[in-house]
Amino acid sequence: MNPTTASAKVLALHIGRALHIESTSTGEWWDKPWDTGFYKQPQTGPCWLGYEGFRSDEQADRRYHGGSEKAVCVYPAEHYPYWREALEYPDLPHGAFGENLTIEGLPETEICIGDRFSLGEAVVQVSQPRQPCWKLARRWQVKDLPLQVERTGFTGYYFRVLHHGHVRPGDTLELTQRPFFEWTIARCNEVMHHGKGGPGAARALAECPLLSSSWKDGLWMRAEKMAAGSPGKRREQPG
Repeated sequence: MNPTTASAKVLALHIGRALHIESTSTGEWWDKPWDTGFYKQPQTGPCWLGYEGFRSDEQADRRYHGGSEKAVCVYPAEHYPYWREALEYPDLPHGAFGENLTIEGLPETEICIGDRFSLGEAVVQVSQPRQPCWKLARRWQVKDLPLQVERTGFTGYYFRVLHHGHVRPGDTLELTQRPFFEWTIARCNEVMHHGKGGPGAARALAECPLLSSSWKDGLWMRAEKMAAGSPGKRREQPG
């Protein structure tokens, strides 16, 4: 990975209101009432990006979703061919992972915590990997889909917004600053989900100042458990 240059293109931009989905009484594990902001719609024109996300975009559970450190959910387009085959959904559309931005050119191996990008009129910064939750399983009726996402490392990631402005489909992300080239999203996932590097790596990542506060807390707890001889299973953190 080149530590000084990176760019990507926004292939799709999705926003949507939170919805309440009723049960259809099939008795299936996924067929229960739930509230979700997963059903986002593709946009064709400019959308205003503020400090807590796109205008008119909503999250059903603000405890775990949204907020300034998870203002924009991003998913690499490079993963869609894999999922279309693995899930046997040949028409799986961009936006299927609930992301705001589907981008091409910056998979998890090529982007780092703290990376700062110009994006249309806005400026954004990478804050943390995405942790898949049960809503992803419910949306596509695949019970172990969150675990599949963790195993593959195809998680996507979040941006915080440093400067607001309009963003359009087709805009380019241009890297302007990379302070922590050692902490790729892929490496963060290995430390959190697979315990790579043991408690030392968990503590080192937790000390990265531009990592989100929720990930810092989770990593410190994990490191303490690992050092005490516990498996140190990560705290469940949807979304």
